[in-house]
Amino acid sequence: MTTAPERAFNPAGIDDPFAGVDFSQLERSLRRPRTLLDFGLTALVSAVTLLSLVPLLSVVPVPLWSGGRRLSLQVFTELPPSALEQGGGFGNAIVGTLIIVALAVIATVPIGLLTAIYLAQDKGGRLRDLVRFCAKILTGFPSILAGVFAYGAIVLTTGGYSAFAGAVALSILMMPTIVLTSEAAIRMVPSRMKDAAIGMGATTTQVTWMVLLPTALPGILTGVMLAIARAAGETAPLLFTALFSNYWLWSRGHVNLKQPTASLAVLIYNFASMPFQNQVELAWAAALVLVLLVLAANLTGQFLSSSRAR
Repeated sequence: MTTAPERAFNPAGIDDPFAGVDFSQLERSLRRPRTLLDFGLTALVSAVTLLSLVPLLSVVPVPLWSGGRRLSLQVFTELPPSALEQGGGFGNAIVGTLIIVALAVIATVPIGLLTAIYLAQDKGGRLRDLVRFCAKILTGFPSILAGVFAYGAIVLTTGGYSAFAGAVALSILMMPTIVLTSEAAIRMVPSRMKDAAIGMGATTTQVTWMVLLPTALPGILTGVMLAIARAAGETAPLLFTALFSNYWLWSRGHVNLKQPTASLAVLIYNFASMPFQNQVELAWAAALVLVLLVLAANLTGQFLSSSRAR
């Protein structure tokens, strides 16, 4: 049987409100069903979390171990080797990936940002709901279908594979991410900032460009970086649009974007299935470079998101 705790020494004569509380009843014990259930669920969630981290953390070490040994200045500056040729690199694939993604960003960001402004500013209407619904549907749009669409709309129309066609396919995949994240960032701007600007005589356009967008810029950049991270690793759309090339994009000082363009994802796809050790090693090295590029884009997005939260 427990006894009530003794009253603490109180020189001021003020009654202690916890004088009659038996604090021993608040102690955690695994003998109690509620505490045991809480401990079991906590252990289960922790174990599942650690299990889910295994494939995530293995993405970097495996390419690092298999492809890190092949990394050198040569692989960044030379062209892909032929079937029985030794050495070589994938410098053109790195340049091609950066150019295709850059073209997709240039085409997608203005349209996505204007769409996000419309969705955030429009107070109601079926068109707004339809646009948002379509954007959410596109988030799960199969990438190969984006490639088929760009193939029919660009490749067959222009009569050849090109970096432009690849950029169109990637822009379809990037659009919903940019639209939805930018809309959310704009909606998170405190209404008092908009009201203060309107009270000072600012027009709706001035409020949008001078208040909403600068304040929501970290969130908008987060969405752009996440979209870039997704687009950089896509293979299927580029197989239908940009195809591949063993040469540089420029010739005689001019960049030709209307020709088949190499990319890291397609190079990995081509070289990984070859029966030649040199090509397989280059595929692992290209995979490591691609993982690092995607990881850098994701970390940049997370940094921008955390800076906005502060």
